[in-house]
Amino acid sequence: MRFLLDAEQRAFAASLDAMLTSADTPSVVRDWSRGEHGSGRALWGRIAEAGVFALAVPEEYEGLGPRPVELAVAFVELGRHAVPGPLVETVTAAVLLTKAERLLPPLAAGETMATVAYDSPYALDGDAATIRLALAPDALHLSPGHGPVRPSLDPARRLTPLTPGGELLTPTPPVEQALTWARLTTAAQALGVGLALLDKTVAYVRQRTQFGAPIGSFQAVKHRLADAKIALEFARPLLFGAALTMEPADVAAAKVTACEAAYATARTALQLHGAIGYTAEYDLSLWLTKARALRTAWGTPDACRALVVRGGGRRW
Repeated sequence: MRFLLDAEQRAFAASLDAMLTSADTPSVVRDWSRGEHGSGRALWGRIAEAGVFALAVPEEYEGLGPRPVELAVAFVELGRHAVPGPLVETVTAAVLLTKAERLLPPLAAGETMATVAYDSPYALDGDAATIRLALAPDALHLSPGHGPVRPSLDPARRLTPLTPGGELLTPTPPVEQALTWARLTTAAQALGVGLALLDKTVAYVRQRTQFGAPIGSFQAVKHRLADAKIALEFARPLLFGAALTMEPADVAAAKVTACEAAYATARTALQLHGAIGYTAEYDLSLWLTKARALRTAWGTPDACRALVVRGGGRRW
């Protein structure tokens, strides 16, 4: 089966791509990594105005959703441009907060930013978020604060411990549903990261020369890029197929496939760029570190594979 976006979905992706291209996201990412959130919050507001966060919020709470396919479309573009911030966590919070509906309208409008700590003492960007949720199988708490920022593999993914306690929002949070949405948007974000890395590497190997010829003309280089392209294109229908079914096993399959494809593409990009790819000053590093971090976010590859095996693994 072929999963093709309709004209409205393609236009939505194109409008996000144009908006994010004009936003100079590499400079926004570097500001965010230093704890300077002004440019990131401004970009967050523009993303919200485009309706991205509203896609995760039900219509009765001033949202447009839930619309997982359109949300996946949006998150591919957010990953393609390496947008910083607790993007996945805000979507996850929208799923968790259906019993605390007072918090949903500002979340849909982009007036608030949410983060979630689950199966870990740390939450992403707790210093920037205005809603901090501590999620456990038997409770969802609204954390009153956070501890000091801890370093992360991806400098733009700032980890903070959440202050224990706080308001109990519900003793029966929809954990499985929240994890499914978190994994879907992580998969979409990873796919976008991988696509950006491939595009940047293809452009680079056309310019870099060895022995008087562009290295992109060498057969071995073509093979590496073709492998990356095939892996990413295989992940795409899994992602949108999972967005249609929203079955946990389907989403886990999409997550592990997209994240592994992005990680493999990152390794290829680093090898073909050579030494310049290791420098933090070079923009490629913003996507390289994100590909590696997303690989284990909201479920390691082994955990996702185990879920696919238990769930039978839908075939499309």
